[in-house]
Amino acid sequence: MAAMTVAAAHRACAQSAAQPYEPEMVQVADGTFLMGCTSEQGDDCYGSEKPPHSVTVGGFKIGKYEVTQAQWLAVMGSWPDSSSAPSPFLGAGDDYPAYGVSWKDAQKFIAKLNQLTGKRYRLPTEAEWEYAARGGSGAPATKYSGSDAIGDVAWHSGNSGSKAHAVGAKVANELGIYDMSGNVWEWCSDWYGSYGSAAQSNPTGASAGATRVLRGGSWSPGDANCRVADRAHDSPGYRSSAVGFRLALP
Repeated sequence: MAAMTVAAAHRACAQSAAQPYEPEMVQVADGTFLMGCTSEQGDDCYGSEKPPHSVTVGGFKIGKYEVTQAQWLAVMGSWPDSSSAPSPFLGAGDDYPAYGVSWKDAQKFIAKLNQLTGKRYRLPTEAEWEYAARGGSGAPATKYSGSDAIGDVAWHSGNSGSKAHAVGAKVANELGIYDMSGNVWEWCSDWYGSYGSAAQSNPTGASAGATRVLRGGSWSPGDANCRVADRAHDSPGYRSSAVGFRLALP
């Protein structure tokens, strides 16, 4: 039997007291932060990240890792579309992130997971996602999640070999969360909308829209898309080998 990676061993220990499909969660304390194009983002900011604005979020839990292929199959039994199922060429294995799943697919997974566990798993809001990616309250401001050196924390176009990698193989951020920069884009709960300048408390995004928010960049795009402030969006039915998700809890 092949030796476990350190990250895989840690996950195995953490899941020993829970069902294998339950993600390991990290507690994020409440706090206030400046969301959007902040100074450490440099000249890479896009217009969609402006203006930076004050956001307060209540405490919540977020997945230490992106939802894995093993967790997806343990809950759902199969992939939503065989044409977008994981392949060795794009990264396949129990500890690899589940990809090729749309926002709608993620909602089905969450509904079934909640039935199995009696819990209230959900996708993080965009504000929760960025707050956690920035390391929560009091963390040093960094361009990527946990570092200004992208190679330390992210699988991206410069080091990925054009495929996803097992979760938890890079350095965690200040909260102990992995892969919030790079590896696969992550769905958030919000409809995509523009930013305003007013301070907000627990925002949940636009009231309606055509596309849902994606965050974090992936193995495919350049460095700028892996920044903690970068925003992307696509239709709720969109599937891609570069798109996955992680979960949150109240």
